[in-house]
Amino acid sequence: GGPADASLIRRRRIRVWAAFVCLWLVIGGLVVWQAGRIARNEVLADLGQAGRVSLSLNAETLGAEIDKQRALPVVLARDPDALAVLRAPEDTGARDRLNRKLEALTRATRAAVIYLIDDHGLTLAASNWATPVSFVGNDYGFRPYYAVAMAEGAAEHFAMGTVSHRPGMYLARRIDDDRGPVPRPGLGVMVVKIEFDRLEAIWAGAPERVFATDARGVVLVSGVAGWRFRSLTPLPEEMRAAIRAGLQYGDAPLDPLPFAPAAGDQALLRVDDAVLLHQSLTMPEIGWTLHLMTPADQAMLRAVADARALAGTGIALLAALAAAGLYRRQQLQGRAARAALERQRLEAAVADRTADLARAYAALEAGMEERRQAEAAARRLQDDLIQAGRLAVLGRIAASVAHEINQPVAAIRAFADNTRAFLERDRADAALANLSRIGELTTRIGTITGQLRGFARKAGTAPRPVLVTEAIDGALLLLGHRIRAAGIDLVCDIPSETGAARVVAERVRLEQGLVNLIGNAIDAVEGRPTPRIAIRVARTIAGDGTARLRILVSDNGPGLPPDIREALFLPFRTTKPDGLGLGLVISADLVRDMGGTLAAEPPATTGGATFIIDLPEAG
Repeated sequence: GGPADASLIRRRRIRVWAAFVCLWLVIGGLVVWQAGRIARNEVLADLGQAGRVSLSLNAETLGAEIDKQRALPVVLARDPDALAVLRAPEDTGARDRLNRKLEALTRATRAAVIYLIDDHGLTLAASNWATPVSFVGNDYGFRPYYAVAMAEGAAEHFAMGTVSHRPGMYLARRIDDDRGPVPRPGLGVMVVKIEFDRLEAIWAGAPERVFATDARGVVLVSGVAGWRFRSLTPLPEEMRAAIRAGLQYGDAPLDPLPFAPAAGDQALLRVDDAVLLHQSLTMPEIGWTLHLMTPADQAMLRAVADARALAGTGIALLAALAAAGLYRRQQLQGRAARAALERQRLEAAVADRTADLARAYAALEAGMEERRQAEAAARRLQDDLIQAGRLAVLGRIAASVAHEINQPVAAIRAFADNTRAFLERDRADAALANLSRIGELTTRIGTITGQLRGFARKAGTAPRPVLVTEAIDGALLLLGHRIRAAGIDLVCDIPSETGAARVVAERVRLEQGLVNLIGNAIDAVEGRPTPRIAIRVARTIAGDGTARLRILVSDNGPGLPPDIREALFLPFRTTKPDGLGLGLVISADLVRDMGGTLAAEPPATTGGATFIIDLPEAG
């Protein structure tokens, strides 16, 4: 029981400590690795959510850029000046009038070029008639959009211009002469070309890489210089030859983009030594796919480093507490062993032996109590660390949207940065308060983007009862920023008996009509000393006894002169320098499709204008 026992105890302690160190190294490595993995996944999830929002908004912007030009060839196909040129191409006066009209419309609508092609493919008139790259006299009968429009009535086609050498989308509409003495189908085709330079400039200024591809994966519109007319994947040689033969993309080489898969996730691509999160959204209405590539490497590196540092600190603290407990236990075990040896040597002295045992027992109890307290403290610390781990990783939303949500996005970023600082200072309560504010701001963003998405979506549902106040609120949500910025006094006069009234309509169409009327009222009162807009709702009884609701939008602007009143609902008649003259025409058509009417009230002696939407009340 002497030196041999002491040596055995030392060897046993060394083995225990070696096993202890190995165990905690394995546990620590697993926890640190898992923390980094979770942090990486959280960052990708946050970037993915922000990317989906950005994709949706960019898709709405791209669709709106095309949609706002789609009505132009439809209206121009019925234009009497265009019919006159097609009926008598030799009339130089008619062609000159049409050239100048198309030139003015191009400036007003920001279209790239508008031109008229006869039934032989020859261009008779064009908005660029006075430029060196005039289309007048060129033969475009070989263009697919011309052939399809002549055969089917309408066509849309993206291609490189053979004269201008600028890419764009061509919107074509066949012109039929059904008003002459002898109906003549297929007199010619009216074409509107759209170019996307402004949209590409906006995309180029964004931190993400945004581009759109056709069904074959060829890039058509891109915010990255040099990516246009390159493909996502290598194209078969026969397909490339067919595209070049058709001159759709000029002499573009159609080489594949320099994308390489990044390890760890199929949605991650390596481009120019950067790791990007690739997301896409199909746009079936035009047959394109919109792509968004968000920088992810730096965000992942920071999040993984922070998470691993926090996890490593927690594991180190737990290991230190466990080591203290193990050391204390070994001390107690050694003390108990020495007490036993002492009892064997002092068997003759019963009293001393009993006293030693009592002291050893008391010391053992105290040590066990300390151990229990240490273990309880370790459990509490572990719970605190787990809770802190839940708040350790915060993703960054890196999307830039319209000015209506710039302020909440900036606030979200500020609160997210503060949360990291609070976590580093172990101020979990302050971090939780910041996260609560972030939730409120994202709810606000969801409300705005949801209304914008609903307003931009094409209406296709059957008329149904619609609450008038909800339609008015929806329109005001979209125009509230303009009203406040102009300092307009907005008055909504909705009597209690009509507050819950409903009309038979399509909500999206009704909101679109209201937005047009209220937007016109905002333009009318611009520059007035005390601008004022009033919205009223009134119930009337028609001659057949049916109940109808009237929505009146009034302003205190300059009013409507007699010559303007006579041409209110005729296309291309406008008093605005940058107006197209289609707003009231479209609004009247929308209301008429819902079984209602849109009219202007006779002028009041006090000036201003009042427009009235009259719709049947839902039973």
